[in-house]
Amino acid sequence: MKTLWDFNWAGVVDYLPQLGLGLLYTLLVSVVGLLIGFVLGAIFGLARLSRFKIIYAIASVYIEVVRGTPLLVQAIWLFFALPLIIQYTLPSLLAGIIVIGINSGAYIAEIVRGAVQSIEKGQMEAGRSLGMSHRITMLKVIWPQAFKRMIPPLGNQFIISIKDTSLLSVILVPELLYQGRTIASNHFNAVEIYTAVAACYLLITLSLSGVLRITEKRLELRS
Repeated sequence: MKTLWDFNWAGVVDYLPQLGLGLLYTLLVSVVGLLIGFVLGAIFGLARLSRFKIIYAIASVYIEVVRGTPLLVQAIWLFFALPLIIQYTLPSLLAGIIVIGINSGAYIAEIVRGAVQSIEKGQMEAGRSLGMSHRITMLKVIWPQAFKRMIPPLGNQFIISIKDTSLLSVILVPELLYQGRTIASNHFNAVEIYTAVAACYLLITLSLSGVLRITEKRLELRS
C-alpha cells in the first residue's frame, strides 16, 4: 500500500501553467457570471416586491425553477438540449458564464428581496413625505442601506459560485477541474493532480472568506 509520501509531488510543478490557466478560467467564469447574476438578482429581487401580479409571478417562476433544479442539470440542458431547439450550440465558455449568471441570479434575487424588506417601512414613508417619488426614495434612501446588508451574503454566494464552476467541466469549460482531469488522464497522476486542484479551490475560498470577515467587521464598526 502506498502512502502519500510515495507519490511524485514535485512533478506537480510541471503542470502548474496548465492548472493556472484553469484557475484563470474559473475566476473569469465566476466573476463575469456573478456580475450577470447580480443584475438579474437586482431585477427579479425587486420584481418579487412588486404590487403587480404579473411581474411578481414572472420573478417567482424564475426563482423557483432555477433554485429547484441542480446547476449541473441546468448546464447540461443549456449546452446539449438547447441547441436542438435553437439550432445553435453556444461556446462552452459562454454557456458556463450564462449558467453561473442565471443560477446565481436566482439566489441573489432572494438576497436582494430580503435586504430591501429588512429596511424599516418608515424610511420609505419619510422619503415620500419629503416629496420624493417611490423610485427616487428606493434609489437614494432604501437601496444604499440594503446594499450594505447584502454584502456578506453576496460574498458567500461568490464562494459558492466559484466551487460550482467545477461542475462546468461536464460541458467542456476549461476551468480548474477540467484541466486537472485532462492532466490526470494523460499522465496517470490522479492523486497529485486532484490534490493540487483541491488545494487551489481551498486557497481561493479561504482567501475570500478572510476578505469577507474583514468586510463584515468594518461594516459593524460603521453601523
